[in-house]
Amino acid sequence: MITVSNVSLRFGDRKLFEDVNIKFNPGNCYGLIGANGAGKSTFLKILSGEIDAQTGSVHMGPGERLAVLKQNHYEYEEYDVLKTVIMGHTRLYEVMQEKDAIYMKADFNDEDGMRAAELEGEFAEMNGWEAESEAAILLKGLGVDESLHDKKMADLSGSDKVKVLLAQALFGKPDVLLLDEPTNHLDIKAIQWLEEFLINFENTVIVVSHDRHFLNKVCTHIADLDFGKIQVYVGNYDFWYESSQLAQRMAQDSNKKKEEKIKELQSFIARFSANASKSKQATSRKKLLDKITLDDIRPSSRKYPYVGFSPEREIGNDLLMVEGLTKTIDGVKVLDNISFTVNKDDKIALVGTNELAKTTLFKILMGEMEPDAGTYKWGITTSQAYFPKDNSAYFENSDLSLVDWLRQFSPKDDSESFLRGFLGRMLFSGEEVLKKASVLSGGEKVRCMLSKMMLSGANVLLLDEPTNHLDLESITALNNGLINFKGSIMFASHDHQFIQTIANRIFELTPSGLVDKQMTYDEYLENKDLQEQVAKMY
Repeated sequence: MITVSNVSLRFGDRKLFEDVNIKFNPGNCYGLIGANGAGKSTFLKILSGEIDAQTGSVHMGPGERLAVLKQNHYEYEEYDVLKTVIMGHTRLYEVMQEKDAIYMKADFNDEDGMRAAELEGEFAEMNGWEAESEAAILLKGLGVDESLHDKKMADLSGSDKVKVLLAQALFGKPDVLLLDEPTNHLDIKAIQWLEEFLINFENTVIVVSHDRHFLNKVCTHIADLDFGKIQVYVGNYDFWYESSQLAQRMAQDSNKKKEEKIKELQSFIARFSANASKSKQATSRKKLLDKITLDDIRPSSRKYPYVGFSPEREIGNDLLMVEGLTKTIDGVKVLDNISFTVNKDDKIALVGTNELAKTTLFKILMGEMEPDAGTYKWGITTSQAYFPKDNSAYFENSDLSLVDWLRQFSPKDDSESFLRGFLGRMLFSGEEVLKKASVLSGGEKVRCMLSKMMLSGANVLLLDEPTNHLDLESITALNNGLINFKGSIMFASHDHQFIQTIANRIFELTPSGLVDKQMTYDEYLENKDLQEQVAKMY
């Protein structure tokens, strides 16, 4: 358990937290959510003691241990991988070091013997004899090959370093576990393993993540950081989002009687409970959901951008034909004889580990890169809008205000009032629209690029990792906008819920060719025979 009492923190004139009082209980997993810049990571640092609050205190139970997912991927370069994981339990590692130093002494005496006996007792109490095997099990679960366990951290790839640091946080069953964006840089198998680990974890977990599918799987509660306060709600992210929307509709309908509202709430809770899986976490959530009253659900103050794509013309049957596309970059063949036909109403997700192959395919289809071999042909009724993974070329060295930047892409109506209204719906209000485009944040640039695409009226959308840099509200708005889009889509994303709710066709670009399946993402992942075939293609 971890208890927060009257915690406040300001940076200059900016209030991050004020008189936060909250108790995080064992057996629960709390998803800490809030807009970008609200202070989620800062709050985790206060909980861990890395940052001191200006007022208030954070308390844990006597003898309880807290573990944190480290963000510095180069902190342990000189250490072996297994040792790095065990260092997650600081006291256990200290005992191991002191014990080994005593046994290495050439002039070992009776006093050393007594101290060694004390340390051996403490070592056994902390399950020290199982430490290496537990560390190895965690590493294997996250996909770090056994051949790497005795290597130095400096010898590992970036993605493997991330997995080792995650194993370090999970090691030794900490009483409180703080995870800031734990799914970043993880492959789908590692994420699935982590989900199962946290579902079965019996102590307290507090997690920050932009991955809604992950939050839905593991969270029993949502801790919403808004206006300097943290309000805890029962349920996972989807339940929080839908209940806040329900509360907003109820508040607007002042004519509705309380009995009708209670009935609507009960129906809403029953629907969510029915969809719950049989996992321990979902069972725990269901018991808590049944106790919710009308007073427990509140409208959120969150603002969601408006994302809606309207094609100017209906798409024909001839959409895109690709024959034998091949491309080598820096001596590595990233596309090898790729052929496919895109049909009307296809919403295609590019998945898999080869990021360069996906980006290369997008660039070739948009005419930004020439293939070494092969051809592609767009249908005459198609018009394309493209969201590149790297959008820096659109913003660097731009002295244009945000209004003038967007005016370049609005040939039909470039009036000040139209552009200001459009930007307002994308959450740029007041004087913000006069900011220089070159100084926008990553999330703001993404919203600008989406605005550019919306103004195009295209009937085919190509998007390369569009959720990068976005907060949960913008991801949700974009997700809904693409679900409702009447044209065809090809997109790359690591967001499980994004892919599952949009795509009806899955492409995986492997070194041995293209895997092309007309199915949902969950169906794709759950087909074990198919996954075994795909694994052999890497």
